Amino acid sequence: MKIKVCGMREALNVAEIGKEHPDYMGFIFFPPSPRDCSEMNPDVLKNLPEGVEPVAVTVNMKPESVMQLVERYGFRTVQLHGDESPADCRILHEKGLTVFKAIGIKGEESLKSLPDYQDYIDMFVFDTSGASRGGTGRKFDWNLLQGYTGETPFLLSGGIGPEDMELVKGIRHNSFAGMDLNSRFEISPAKKDVDLIRKFFKKIRK
Repeated sequence: MKIKVCGMREALNVAEIGKEHPDYMGFIFFPPSPRDCSEMNPDVLKNLPEGVEPVAVTVNMKPESVMQLVERYGFRTVQLHGDESPADCRILHEKGLTVFKAIGIKGEESLKSLPDYQDYIDMFVFDTSGASRGGTGRKFDWNLLQGYTGETPFLLSGGIGPEDMELVKGIRHNSFAGMDLNSRFEISPAKKDVDLIRKFFKKIRK
């Protein structure tokens, strides 16, 4: 099961969480977010051990601006967390990037656009639909996952907390790849609780 820890920013916290070896670590470049890291020093990513893939999370950023971000920080993976079109995904995918597309889920209708994206992305991130972009701390109805019949893998996001371990482990879906952790594992926005993460990882990986 893949694990992504999203909403990181502080150098020491990045290094500490990196020692727990999540598969992905997300960095949000979106000024309205309390987890925004638009001013982050690129050297922060040097604190990540081998095998932890940093992910640039953007919201409605033009592809050319995403590429500038990629060049500055050295990202190879981007997560588009806004209303980006399949064409936007295609442009970045053809640049050789690994592309994740977040989809806010609020009902069965949320799944209808997925086939339009699947040729241009590597992973969906199914998140809770809301006015804010990410870090809502709320779950959507996971039963809706059964309405997704595509083969593109997905990460489950939105309000997953330490108490949800057994629920997550019980998900049976051919395209379920893992989970995306954020606000429910924080001490404060962008600062993760290292002990909580460590204990959760230890149990989920047994």
